[in-house]
Amino acid sequence: MHSFFRHFACIVTLTLFASAAANGTEKIAIKVIVLSGFEVGDDTGDAPGEFQYWVEREHLTGTLEVPGAPHPLRFNKDGLYASVAGNTRDATLTTVTASELIMALALDPQLDLRKTYWIINGISGIDPAHGPIGSAVWAEHVVDGDAMREVGEAEMPASWTYGLFAIGTSAPNTLPPKHADAGGWGGATLAYTMDYALNPGLTRWAFELSKARATLPDSPELKAWRIQFTNYPKAQLPPQILMGDTLSSARYWHGEKRTVWARDWVKLWTGGKGEFSTTAMEQAAYVGTLQRMGAKGLVDFNRVLMLRSASNYCLPPAGQDFLKTIGDESLGTAPAFEAAYRTGSVVVHELLQNWPRYEKNIPTK
Repeated sequence: MHSFFRHFACIVTLTLFASAAANGTEKIAIKVIVLSGFEVGDDTGDAPGEFQYWVEREHLTGTLEVPGAPHPLRFNKDGLYASVAGNTRDATLTTVTASELIMALALDPQLDLRKTYWIINGISGIDPAHGPIGSAVWAEHVVDGDAMREVGEAEMPASWTYGLFAIGTSAPNTLPPKHADAGGWGGATLAYTMDYALNPGLTRWAFELSKARATLPDSPELKAWRIQFTNYPKAQLPPQILMGDTLSSARYWHGEKRTVWARDWVKLWTGGKGEFSTTAMEQAAYVGTLQRMGAKGLVDFNRVLMLRSASNYCLPPAGQDFLKTIGDESLGTAPAFEAAYRTGSVVVHELLQNWPRYEKNIPTK
């Protein structure tokens, strides 16, 4: 009974705090926000998505409505806030809600996000050349893989490896020239990038901290699956905490040929600095909007972290039909949810427990 009343009092306190802040003049200065891409059904008590472990394990019992956001902010007494962009109950499948969530948060007058650390996490496919499923990967680069030119492989020149190439160019693996007659946008000067580069020092700090403090689970089922990737030694290892860059694409691509494109695309847009590791849908929408909000002084883009955990490989084992593996995340999804929480929560707790240090000084390695 005493436990019930303590829990009830905590919920009332959190709710009153959020309500007072929303109706008063003092803004809520948020320390850390965790954002996920999708949830399955309810936030708690049913089959988990990317968000549920955060809500349940961090006791995010408070809620704060944010006008225009696809989901309320949930929070706890320690100052951790979190939200999610999509739900399996939604009638559409889109990355637009990730942008909507960031816009709503950044423009809400009740929130002060100028010192906020952002940990954006979600599951992904992983390149077996980079590591195994069940891993968690911190990214220094988020590369957008949607806006491009495309021709069918039966129509492309025989010398091309694939029919995907950058807008403003005439062949794969070529950056667009930066002048007005480059062939795009109605004759306007064509100068753009598909790379959202995050703070490398902060990313490296988060990687080293989590690698030192977190452990990732393994299972006989994961081992039996990964040992089939005989051409990729790193894919056969137990789950790892890694560094590697992430490619964002609303298209669910799969297979050896598209993996070659993904590796090339990431290297192209990062000037050879980046290495393709994971592929998912919404991460460019998140960080692209955060970058724009940062340019307005509403957030600090240097405090943004991207964490992807691996639920599947982006190509099948040698000799297997791609139709047997495309979209099949059944084995790796639960370990990926676990890996994201275990890896990301280490960083969350460090930031919150030592906030006087990190409020003023962004950690770096």
